[in-house]
Amino acid sequence: MTDQVINYPFLSQKLYETALESGRKIMEIFALDFDVNYKDDKSPVTAADEAAEKIILRDLRDITPHIPIIAEEQASAGNIPDVADIFWLVDPLDGTKEFVKKGTDFTVNIALIENGVPTFGIVYAPALNRMFVAKDATTAVQMDVQDGRMLGEERPLSVRDVPKDGITAVASKSHRDAQTDAFLEKLGVTDIVGAGSSLKFCLVAAGEADIYPRFGPTMEWDTGAGHAVLNAAGGSVTNPDGTPFRYKKPDFRNGFFIANGKVQY
Repeated sequence: MTDQVINYPFLSQKLYETALESGRKIMEIFALDFDVNYKDDKSPVTAADEAAEKIILRDLRDITPHIPIIAEEQASAGNIPDVADIFWLVDPLDGTKEFVKKGTDFTVNIALIENGVPTFGIVYAPALNRMFVAKDATTAVQMDVQDGRMLGEERPLSVRDVPKDGITAVASKSHRDAQTDAFLEKLGVTDIVGAGSSLKFCLVAAGEADIYPRFGPTMEWDTGAGHAVLNAAGGSVTNPDGTPFRYKKPDFRNGFFIANGKVQY
Protein backbone atom coordinates (compact mmCIF):
# COMPACT_ATOMS: atom_id res chain seq x y z
CA MET A 1 0.00 0.00 0.00
CA THR A 2 1.39 3.38 -0.95
CA ASP A 3 0.47 6.91 -0.12
CA GLN A 4 -0.80 7.32 -3.69
CA VAL A 5 -3.37 4.48 -3.84
CA ILE A 6 -5.68 4.23 -0.84
CA ASN A 7 -7.37 0.90 -0.20
CA TYR A 8 -10.33 2.03 1.88
CA PRO A 9 -11.79 -1.44 2.67
CA PHE A 10 -8.35 -2.45 3.95
CA LEU A 11 -8.25 0.62 6.20
CA SER A 12 -11.67 -0.23 7.62
CA GLN A 13 -10.72 -3.84 8.25
CA LYS A 14 -7.54 -2.90 10.12
CA LEU A 15 -8.58 0.26 11.92
CA TYR A 16 -11.87 -0.94 13.37
CA GLU A 17 -9.86 -3.12 15.72
CA THR A 18 -7.38 -0.29 16.36
CA ALA A 19 -10.21 1.96 17.52
CA LEU A 20 -11.73 -0.80 19.64
CA GLU A 21 -8.39 -1.60 21.28
CA SER A 22 -7.85 2.09 22.01
CA GLY A 23 -11.33 2.29 23.52
CA ARG A 24 -10.74 -0.73 25.73
CA LYS A 25 -7.55 0.85 27.07
CA ILE A 26 -9.35 4.15 27.66
CA MET A 27 -12.14 2.43 29.59
CA GLU A 28 -9.62 0.50 31.72
CA ILE A 29 -8.12 3.81 32.81
CA PHE A 30 -11.55 5.46 33.11
CA ALA A 31 -12.41 2.92 35.83
CA LEU A 32 -9.38 3.97 37.90
CA ASP A 33 -8.48 6.98 40.01
CA PHE A 34 -6.22 8.43 37.32
CA ASP A 35 -4.03 11.53 37.49
CA VAL A 36 -4.77 14.61 35.38
CA ASN A 37 -1.94 16.74 34.03
CA TYR A 38 -2.19 19.98 32.09
CA LYS A 39 -0.45 21.01 28.89
CA ASP A 40 0.91 24.46 28.10
CA ASP A 41 -2.49 25.53 26.72
CA LYS A 42 -4.10 24.49 30.04
CA SER A 43 -5.96 21.58 28.42
CA PRO A 44 -6.04 18.34 30.43
CA VAL A 45 -4.17 15.19 29.49
CA THR A 46 -4.31 11.76 31.12
CA ALA A 47 -2.67 8.36 30.81
CA ALA A 48 -5.65 7.36 28.64
CA ASP A 49 -4.80 10.00 25.99
CA GLU A 50 -1.23 8.79 25.85
CA ALA A 51 -1.96 5.06 25.88
CA ALA A 52 -4.61 5.29 23.16
CA GLU A 53 -2.35 7.39 20.96
CA LYS A 54 0.44 4.80 21.21
CA ILE A 55 -1.93 2.09 19.98
CA ILE A 56 -3.14 4.17 17.05
CA LEU A 57 0.34 5.32 16.02
CA ARG A 58 1.62 1.74 16.17
CA ASP A 59 -1.04 0.51 13.77
CA LEU A 60 -0.99 3.45 11.37
CA ARG A 61 2.79 3.18 11.04
CA ASP A 62 2.39 -0.52 10.33
CA ILE A 63 -0.32 -0.34 7.64
CA THR A 64 0.56 3.01 6.00
CA PRO A 65 4.25 3.58 6.78
CA HIS A 66 4.65 6.30 4.13
CA ILE A 67 1.73 8.49 5.28
CA PRO A 68 2.70 11.08 7.92
CA ILE A 69 0.65 11.33 11.11
CA ILE A 70 -0.39 14.46 12.98
CA ALA A 71 -1.44 13.26 16.44
CA GLU A 72 -2.53 15.50 19.29
CA GLU A 73 -0.17 14.38 22.04
CA GLN A 74 2.79 14.07 19.67
CA ALA A 75 2.04 17.56 18.37
CA SER A 76 1.82 18.91 21.93
CA ALA A 77 5.31 17.49 22.51
CA GLY A 78 6.59 19.28 19.39
CA ASN A 79 6.70 16.18 17.18
CA ILE A 80 5.01 17.48 14.03
CA PRO A 81 6.12 15.91 10.74
CA ASP A 82 6.01 17.70 7.44
CA VAL A 83 2.87 16.76 5.55
CA ALA A 84 2.01 16.85 1.87
CA ASP A 85 -1.29 16.05 0.18
CA ILE A 86 -2.09 12.95 2.26
CA PHE A 87 -1.80 12.63 6.04
CA TRP A 88 -3.48 11.18 9.10
CA LEU A 89 -5.09 13.22 11.87
CA VAL A 90 -5.39 11.51 15.25
CA ASP A 91 -7.11 12.63 18.43
CA PRO A 92 -6.83 9.58 20.68
CA LEU A 93 -9.22 10.95 23.30
CA ASP A 94 -11.36 13.87 22.21
CA GLY A 95 -13.40 15.24 25.09
CA THR A 96 -10.80 14.76 27.82
CA LYS A 97 -12.70 17.25 29.99
CA GLU A 98 -15.74 14.94 29.85
CA PHE A 99 -13.50 11.95 30.56
CA VAL A 100 -12.01 13.65 33.62
CA LYS A 101 -15.50 14.50 34.92
CA LYS A 102 -16.50 10.83 34.46
CA GLY A 103 -18.92 11.80 31.71
CA THR A 104 -19.53 9.65 28.64
CA ASP A 105 -19.08 12.02 25.69
CA PHE A 106 -15.49 11.25 24.72
CA THR A 107 -14.24 9.67 21.52
CA VAL A 108 -11.36 8.05 19.69
CA ASN A 109 -10.76 9.85 16.38
CA ILE A 110 -8.78 8.73 13.33
CA ALA A 111 -9.06 10.62 10.02
CA LEU A 112 -7.34 10.47 6.65
CA ILE A 113 -6.92 13.80 4.87
CA GLU A 114 -6.43 13.92 1.10
CA ASN A 115 -5.91 17.22 -0.68
CA GLY A 116 -7.40 19.17 2.21
CA VAL A 117 -10.51 16.96 2.53
CA PRO A 118 -11.23 14.16 5.06
CA THR A 119 -11.94 11.00 3.04
CA PHE A 120 -11.91 8.29 5.73
CA GLY A 121 -12.67 8.54 9.42
CA ILE A 122 -13.53 6.63 12.57
CA VAL A 123 -15.22 8.13 15.62
CA TYR A 124 -15.62 5.66 18.47
CA ALA A 125 -17.38 6.54 21.72
CA PRO A 126 -16.37 3.67 24.04
CA ALA A 127 -18.50 4.74 27.02
CA LEU A 128 -21.57 4.94 24.77
CA ASN A 129 -20.82 1.75 22.80
CA ARG A 130 -21.20 3.54 19.45
CA MET A 131 -18.85 3.62 16.48
CA PHE A 132 -19.29 5.87 13.45
CA VAL A 133 -17.24 5.33 10.30
CA ALA A 134 -16.72 7.08 6.97
CA LYS A 135 -15.63 4.03 4.98
CA ASP A 136 -14.78 6.36 2.10
CA ALA A 137 -15.89 9.81 0.98
CA THR A 138 -19.49 8.73 0.26
CA THR A 139 -20.25 5.75 2.56
CA ALA A 140 -20.97 6.25 6.26
CA VAL A 141 -22.03 3.55 8.72
CA GLN A 142 -22.53 3.07 12.42
CA MET A 143 -22.08 0.02 14.61
CA ASP A 144 -22.99 -0.94 18.14
CA VAL A 145 -20.25 -2.18 20.46
CA GLN A 146 -20.50 -4.35 23.57
CA ASP A 147 -17.67 -5.18 25.94
CA GLY A 148 -15.23 -3.55 23.53
CA ARG A 149 -16.30 -5.80 20.63
CA MET A 150 -18.43 -5.14 17.56
CA LEU A 151 -22.08 -6.16 17.97
CA GLY A 152 -24.25 -6.95 14.96
CA GLU A 153 -24.09 -5.45 11.48
CA GLU A 154 -23.06 -2.10 10.07
CA ARG A 155 -26.01 0.24 9.54
CA PRO A 156 -25.97 3.08 7.01
CA LEU A 157 -25.74 6.65 8.24
CA SER A 158 -27.57 9.48 6.51
CA VAL A 159 -28.50 13.02 7.43
CA ARG A 160 -32.23 13.65 7.70
CA ASP A 161 -34.60 16.11 6.11
CA VAL A 162 -35.32 18.94 8.52
CA PRO A 163 -38.41 17.97 10.56
CA LYS A 164 -41.54 20.05 10.05
CA ASP A 165 -41.74 20.70 13.79
CA GLY A 166 -38.38 22.47 13.84
CA ILE A 167 -34.62 22.31 13.82
CA THR A 168 -32.58 20.44 16.41
CA ALA A 169 -29.10 21.81 16.96
CA VAL A 170 -26.24 20.16 18.78
CA ALA A 171 -23.87 22.31 20.79
CA SER A 172 -20.84 21.83 22.98
CA LYS A 173 -21.23 20.96 26.65
CA SER A 174 -17.99 22.75 27.49
CA HIS A 175 -17.72 25.57 24.95
CA ARG A 176 -21.03 27.40 24.48
CA ASP A 177 -20.74 31.12 23.65
CA ALA A 178 -22.91 34.11 22.82
CA GLN A 179 -22.17 33.88 19.07
CA THR A 180 -23.42 30.29 18.98
CA ASP A 181 -26.57 31.22 20.88
CA ALA A 182 -27.23 34.13 18.51
CA PHE A 183 -26.81 31.88 15.45
CA LEU A 184 -29.21 29.30 16.87
CA GLU A 185 -31.77 31.97 17.74
CA LYS A 186 -31.58 33.37 14.20
CA LEU A 187 -32.26 29.90 12.77
CA GLY A 188 -35.29 29.49 15.01
CA VAL A 189 -33.93 26.33 16.55
CA THR A 190 -36.58 24.54 18.60
CA ASP A 191 -34.36 22.05 20.44
CA ILE A 192 -30.71 22.05 21.53
CA VAL A 193 -28.92 18.81 22.34
CA GLY A 194 -25.80 19.12 24.47
CA ALA A 195 -22.92 16.85 23.50
CA GLY A 196 -19.17 16.75 23.92
CA SER A 197 -16.31 15.85 21.61
CA SER A 198 -16.71 14.89 17.94
CA LEU A 199 -20.00 13.19 18.78
CA LYS A 200 -21.64 16.42 17.68
CA PHE A 201 -20.77 15.75 14.03
CA CYS A 202 -21.98 12.17 14.36
CA LEU A 203 -25.38 13.10 15.81
CA VAL A 204 -26.00 15.22 12.72
CA ALA A 205 -24.70 12.41 10.48
CA ALA A 206 -27.05 9.93 12.19
CA GLY A 207 -30.11 12.12 11.71
CA GLU A 208 -30.44 12.74 15.44
CA ALA A 209 -29.83 16.48 15.02
CA ASP A 210 -29.73 18.93 12.12
CA ILE A 211 -26.87 21.37 12.61
CA TYR A 212 -23.79 22.01 14.75
CA PRO A 213 -22.31 25.52 14.64
CA ARG A 214 -18.90 26.14 16.20
CA PHE A 215 -17.68 29.67 16.89
CA GLY A 216 -14.78 28.74 19.12
CA PRO A 217 -11.25 27.38 18.79
CA THR A 218 -10.58 23.80 17.69
CA MET A 219 -7.69 21.93 16.16
CA GLU A 220 -7.83 19.85 13.00
CA TRP A 221 -7.47 16.58 14.93
CA ASP A 222 -10.63 17.55 16.87
CA THR A 223 -12.71 17.70 13.69
CA GLY A 224 -11.21 15.54 10.93
CA ALA A 225 -12.87 12.21 11.75
CA GLY A 226 -16.28 13.69 12.56
CA HIS A 227 -16.12 15.82 9.42
CA ALA A 228 -15.38 12.68 7.35
CA VAL A 229 -18.39 10.88 8.85
CA LEU A 230 -20.75 13.82 8.27
CA ASN A 231 -19.57 14.33 4.68
CA ALA A 232 -20.02 10.65 3.88
CA ALA A 233 -23.53 10.73 5.41
CA GLY A 234 -24.58 13.48 3.01
CA GLY A 235 -23.90 16.50 5.20
CA SER A 236 -21.28 19.21 5.00
CA VAL A 237 -18.83 21.25 7.03
CA THR A 238 -18.18 24.76 5.78
CA ASN A 239 -16.77 28.02 6.94
CA PRO A 240 -19.53 30.33 8.23
CA ASP A 241 -19.62 32.08 4.82
CA GLY A 242 -20.36 28.78 3.09
CA THR A 243 -16.92 28.24 1.57
CA PRO A 244 -15.24 24.80 1.93
CA PHE A 245 -13.66 23.96 5.27
CA ARG A 246 -10.19 22.67 4.42
CA TYR A 247 -7.35 20.97 6.24
CA LYS A 248 -3.57 21.47 6.42
CA LYS A 249 -3.97 24.99 7.83
CA PRO A 250 -1.12 26.80 9.62
CA ASP A 251 -0.44 25.06 12.96
CA PHE A 252 -3.41 22.78 12.13
CA ARG A 253 -5.66 25.34 13.83
CA ASN A 254 -9.29 25.63 12.75
CA GLY A 255 -11.40 28.69 12.27
CA PHE A 256 -15.15 28.79 12.92
CA PHE A 257 -17.37 26.33 11.05
CA ILE A 258 -20.92 25.10 10.50
CA ALA A 259 -21.50 21.32 10.45
CA ASN A 260 -24.83 20.87 8.72
CA GLY A 261 -27.28 18.26 7.57
CA LYS A 262 -29.90 19.87 5.33
CA VAL A 263 -30.65 23.16 7.08
CA GLN A 264 -30.99 26.21 4.84
CA TYR A 265 -29.41 29.27 6.43
